[in-house]
Amino acid sequence: MERTLQQTNSNCIKVVLFGPESTGKSTLAKELADHYNSIYIEEYAREYLQKKYDLNQEICSYDDLIPIAEGQIRLENEASKKCNSILFCDTDLLTTKIYSEIYFDKCDPLINKYALKNKYDIYLLMDVDIPWIKDDLRDKPNERKEIFEYFKKTLEKYNKTYNLINGSFSERKLKSIEIIDKLINIVV
Repeated sequence: MERTLQQTNSNCIKVVLFGPESTGKSTLAKELADHYNSIYIEEYAREYLQKKYDLNQEICSYDDLIPIAEGQIRLENEASKKCNSILFCDTDLLTTKIYSEIYFDKCDPLINKYALKNKYDIYLLMDVDIPWIKDDLRDKPNERKEIFEYFKKTLEKYNKTYNLINGSFSERKLKSIEIIDKLINIVV
């Protein structure tokens, strides 16, 4: 059987929180799901890599990327079946593609294919204008601006619809709600 990272069909609006590490994506995904009485999916890579780190203090290797991508799309597809309005994605395969290119200077063709093929209604590009918070997995505090630009250029290169989200945590939430409310009115 051919491996796939394809999305299942869904009627829900899909919003991706997108950008470098430590920009508030996880927190905002939860808050937006609560605000819209909807659901969100967590970043599978964080759970996967934290377990790996806790087990033997190893970080991500290139061989981890397919299992991470499979786990992420599985979470998304399962949530899409339950979703009745908006699905907030704490990441997507385009993020996996970007980090693969940043850390390993290459991307698996399967990840690349579905990173570009899978569809989302909008990306919320999180700026790096809030403090970086250290944890076991974060490792590029001094490269945030360059990585942010890579994320932004990737969205532009592949013609993805996005809005820049910046400011304090409360400002980010308010801006996101304003953008999503407009999107809901267009889609409905």
